[in-house]
Amino acid sequence: MPKAKSRGNGQGTAYKRGKTWEACVTIRMVTPDDPTKKPYPMKRRKGGFPTKAAAIAYCPVLLAGGVEKKTQAPRLSEYWQTYQNGEFAKLSRSKQSAYRTAWKKLKPLHDVRVDCITVDLLRKTVSSSCPTFDTAKDCKSVLSNLFALAGADRFADKDLPSYIVLPEHAEKERLPFSDTEQAALWRLYESGNKDAAIPLLMIYTGMMPGEAQRLRVDHINLEERTITHAGMKTKVRKATPIVIANSILPLVEDLIASAQPSGFIWKRVEDEWYIRYYAALEAAGCRRLTPYSCRHTTATALAITEGIAPQTIKRVMRWSTTKMLDRYAHPEMSDALSAVDTINKPCG
Repeated sequence: MPKAKSRGNGQGTAYKRGKTWEACVTIRMVTPDDPTKKPYPMKRRKGGFPTKAAAIAYCPVLLAGGVEKKTQAPRLSEYWQTYQNGEFAKLSRSKQSAYRTAWKKLKPLHDVRVDCITVDLLRKTVSSSCPTFDTAKDCKSVLSNLFALAGADRFADKDLPSYIVLPEHAEKERLPFSDTEQAALWRLYESGNKDAAIPLLMIYTGMMPGEAQRLRVDHINLEERTITHAGMKTKVRKATPIVIANSILPLVEDLIASAQPSGFIWKRVEDEWYIRYYAALEAAGCRRLTPYSCRHTTATALAITEGIAPQTIKRVMRWSTTKMLDRYAHPEMSDALSAVDTINKPCG
């Protein structure tokens, strides 16, 4: 059987971008105001093809015309589409959601040609649409990715977004649940309200919200009082088992008994989990503290308990350093007074 003829150089190729394929060719560009200038290579792409064959078949369309004159620069939204069909697909679901929100915030720039976007326009758009640090940072990241693509096509300076000035990062302090609020949650749970198990589990284990949402029955070892394979984000949290306090063993047993057929403790519907969490707080008469406040409550309780070493707290909280105590522990004045009262007057 004769060997299949390979495609020649300069005919284009195709790349897998997430679930679709992208056609890509290299053409020679000349500048209209200087036709004597040596042509330079430029990539032309089109994504969204369902198969590699379909992308390859489109390459001649991209190549049509041979030496091309420099065309009008694309709008920013066109590079957003290219980005979505490429690198965007490799991001985590949470990061994709954050970047979609950031893109919506950048609506005033959607239909602007990339070569018409200035530093001043970028700064004004981000500062007016994104007053908080985190959202502004996401917008800057999105713009950096889009301008990198535009820069590759020689339509814009890829470093333009680096001149965006982010607002001051004023991190909000997360408050812990008070003893009174914790007692109210226990009363609510013992009265039959199973939603109260959500904040109580996190308070007594130090679990992160995402870890609790994805908790499965096969993660839990009641005999060893540990939860494994549930850690998220950092290597330390992923590798270190979560420890279960004796006081919540009956609660954990109830959760296992009422788990979903899929093996998850709660339904895999993120909004429903949050609705149940906040419903429990309201029913118990607690402040509307975020789920992360549960983890801060764990750290605070450990920090103000006499005799618990910082290294032990680090192990329970699954931190990489004890410096995290400064961020998570929130001792009150009464705790400070109790601490200094342990310093006794020396004898003799």
